[in-house]
Amino acid sequence: MSIIKKTLFLSLIILIITLSKTYAQDLKKIGKFKDWDVMVMSEASGKVCFAQSTPVLQAPKKNKRDARLFVTFRPAEKISNEISTTSGYEFNKNNSVLASSGNNKFKFDIKQQGFAWMTSNKKENIMVKIMKKGSRIMVTGYNEKGSQTIDHYSLLGFTKAYSAAKKACS
Repeated sequence: MSIIKKTLFLSLIILIITLSKTYAQDLKKIGKFKDWDVMVMSEASGKVCFAQSTPVLQAPKKNKRDARLFVTFRPAEKISNEISTTSGYEFNKNNSVLASSGNNKFKFDIKQQGFAWMTSNKKENIMVKIMKKGSRIMVTGYNEKGSQTIDHYSLLGFTKAYSAAKKACS
């Protein structure tokens, strides 16, 4: 390996280590409850606490994506039960992002930078109640080409993770 390649490689490793240490100081995992993790993060506006999960099943199977479902608390901004999701891609502007559990369906109103959020706190509160009672929730989204994806999230551990995240920010 040439000296230039070695220097670039070493610089890249140092950058990754520095960024991961900085990121690790700001984001702390405070618990794992079956299929859900609880994280706390410090931002300029204050503490942010959230429960998050990754899909137990994704469709199509051949297209592995970094998908997640979150329930977030931002006490400094007086925000609780903020539900958001990412399917690991930029969402299509023409199709809705939907979460469903049993006969219950919830539409995400805002799609931006690969994430989707609801704008109604009332809908979010109802969805949290459904998630506490349910065993699974599916998030359906469409990528920019219009291809549908479905992420299946287990709700095992959700109630305890939700309570831990809420308590961490109270």
